[in-house]
Amino acid sequence: MLQLFYEHLEEVVALALFGIGFIQLLLNKNLIKKIIGFSMMDSGIYLFLASYGYLESRIAPIYVDGITDPSLYVNPLPAGLVLTGIVVSVSVTGVMLGLTLRLYQRYHTLDIDEIAELVRREGK
Repeated sequence: MLQLFYEHLEEVVALALFGIGFIQLLLNKNLIKKIIGFSMMDSGIYLFLASYGYLESRIAPIYVDGITDPSLYVNPLPAGLVLTGIVVSVSVTGVMLGLTLRLYQRYHTLDIDEIAELVRREGK
C-alpha cells in the first residue's frame, strides 16, 4: 500500500492542494483568502498535469543527434497546457485582486457577506 502511495505521490499532493484550495474558496468569507484558495486550486491542477506528462525514461522532445523515434520523447502537450494555464491564471488573479482592491476602497471591508449587505442597502 505504501509503495503505491509513493508511486503516485505527485497525484496525491496535487489532489490535496486542489482540495485545500477548494475548501478555502468555499468556507472563507475574506476575499483575499478566496483568491489564495483559487490560486492553490490552479497549482494543484498544474502539478497534476505536469506529473501526468512526465515519463521516467524519456527525454524532452528536442531533435538531437538524428533521433526521430517518438517513443523516446515525452509528450509536450501537458507542458504546453501548464504554461498556458499559468499565464491565464496569473491574469485572472490580477483581475481578481484589482476588483478586490476596488471593493475595499468602496466598502472598507473584505468580508463578502458584509459587502453583499452593503450592496443591498445601497439598492433600496
